[in-house]
Amino acid sequence: MKASVQKSVLISVVFLLAGSALASAQSGPSREEQMACRSDAGKFCAENIGKPPQMNACLRANKAKLSDPCRKVVESRGG
Repeated sequence: MKASVQKSVLISVVFLLAGSALASAQSGPSREEQMACRSDAGKFCAENIGKPPQMNACLRANKAKLSDPCRKVVESRGG
C-alpha cells in the first residue's frame, strides 16, 4: 500500500510540474525536480494525489512549509 501511495504521489508531482511547465512555456520537469517535491507532496497534499491542478494549488499554498529544494522547483515553475 505504501509503495502505491508513493507511486501516486510521484505521478501527481509529474503532472503538476508538467502542467506548470506548459503554462510557463518551459520544458517538462526533470527527474531531479520530480524527486525534490515527492516527499512534500505526500506530506502536505496527499489528498490531492491524482489531481494535478489541486496538487499545484496545494503546493503553492504550502510553499512556506516546503523543503528548500521543492520550494525552488515550485518558484521556478511560477509558484
